Parts: sequence; structure tokens; C-alpha cells
Amino acid sequence: MLTRIGFIGLGIMGRPMARNLLQAGFEVMVHSRTRSRMEDLVAAGARPGESPREVAAASEVVITMVPDTPDVQSVMLGPAGVIEGAHDRLIAIDMSTISPSVTQQIAAALAERGIRALDAPVSGGETGAIAGTLTIMVGGAAEVFTECQPVLAAMGRRVTYIGPSGHGQIAKMCNQVVGVLTLEAVAEGLVLAAKAGVDVPRVIEALSAGSADSWNLRHQGPRMLARDFKAGFFVHLQQKDLRLVMELANGLQVPLPGTALVQQLLGSVEAAGGRALGVQALVQALERLASTTVGGR
Repeated sequence: MLTRIGFIGLGIMGRPMARNLLQAGFEVMVHSRTRSRMEDLVAAGARPGESPREVAAASEVVITMVPDTPDVQSVMLGPAGVIEGAHDRLIAIDMSTISPSVTQQIAAALAERGIRALDAPVSGGETGAIAGTLTIMVGGAAEVFTECQPVLAAMGRRVTYIGPSGHGQIAKMCNQVVGVLTLEAVAEGLVLAAKAGVDVPRVIEALSAGSADSWNLRHQGPRMLARDFKAGFFVHLQQKDLRLVMELANGLQVPLPGTALVQQLLGSVEAAGGRALGVQALVQALERLASTTVGGR
């Protein structure tokens, strides 16, 4: 049974995920470029690691949760990276959202050093990371997935094996398409309700009991109404994900007109200074177009 886990990347998602591994009884070593992010986890029983190489050398499984493709490449393959801490039976699990093709390249490079790799991106945002209820989509060898299931189950409620290396990332791209289009639909509906002068909270209540119900309606709709744009997932990271989605779709010659529209609307939010807002700030772009406001004064 795998017991020694390394965790690299302690941002808005990584820190609670690492904490859940500690609470599940795993021995955890953590590393972050920002050392202060390690302090509360070390106080809770984790060991600090000076580099990805040190974390990998001390672990049976090393998990990365960092912002973008170049970050994963650096942590896994760069100087003092995970690859330099290679040892028999080491498993590397990247839970970031990155390029599927680069995921496959990284997995191949790690395999040359005997490191088995999984890509296991997540959905559920900060709330799911804290509660340990993330949806986890996994690519890689089926036998490695089976071996790592108890580790993944400590962080997620639904852990699904998708297929070979890179397929977890492709599933995450599909998740982002469905998620942003649902969010955009919620924002459009609430902007229409606000402009028409109806009671927006009652509209949310009514729609959430019918065929228009969704997680975004029930969770992000009230945030839009309350003008709560605190990030559970940042606009700029959603834009990074949509860039990856469009790269994949363009390579496959799959038109995604709705997704492209949301990318442009979020670009409007970024241009207005909303890069670090939560993705529910998408409503602001539609409010500007309609000269109205959902909630607030």
C-alpha cells in the first residue's frame, strides 16, 4: 500500500488537497516556491521539501498541482525536478490542467527513468478541494490507476479512469467546455431577468427546481446576485484552460463557437481589470452589454 506522498504546488487548490491527504493518514512531504504556503501544513504534520527532486526521492507518489503547462514541465523535468529524484516504483501524478500532448511527452520522458505517470486533472474548485469532493479524471496505465486509487480517493468523491496517458486531460477539456457554457447560460438568464425587472432570487429558486437546474445556477447564480466575485477559480486560469481547449479543438478541426464566445467575454472581464476575480465575474461582461446589473444597487 502506498503511504508516502509528496505534494508540489500549494495554491488555492493544492493546499487543501494536501491537507486532506494528511487527514487521511498519509505521510506527506510538501513543496512550494512560496515557502510561507508550507507553514500551516508543516504545523499539521507534513514535512517540508526543499525541491521537487527531494520530494520525489522521499516519496512513493509525488503529486503536482501547479498553474500551467510550462510549470509542470519545469517541476517534472527541469533542474532539481522530479525526474532527478527517480527511484524504483515512483509514481508521478499531475493534477494540474495542462496540454494533453505535453502530458504525453512528460509521461514518456519520466518512463525513460522508470517513473510511472498519471494525469489526473480535477473539477470542483476550491470548495471541492477543501471538502475532498473533487471530480478526478485520470489518464495513464490502468494498473497504475488501480494502485493509486486510495490516494486519489482521499481528495475526490468521484474518481474516473478515462484511458491512456493524456486522456484525463482531454476529459478535463470537455469538462471546461460544458462548465463555461453552463456558466454563460446562467449569466445570460439572470441578466435578462434583471433587465426585465423581475425578482432575480425567485427566478433562481424557480429554475433550480426544473430542467434548467445546474451546479452553476445554484452556486454561481447567488454569487452573481450578491456581487460576490471572490475567486474559487480565477478568471485568468479559466482563460488558460480555454486556450488549451481551443488548441485541442483546432488541431482536431472541431468548431466550438460557444466556447470561443465565452473566451471573448472573459477577455472583456480581464481587460476591465478582473483577471484575479472568480469566473462568476463573467456576468459583468453581459451586464455591460445590457446596461444593467444583476443584484446589488
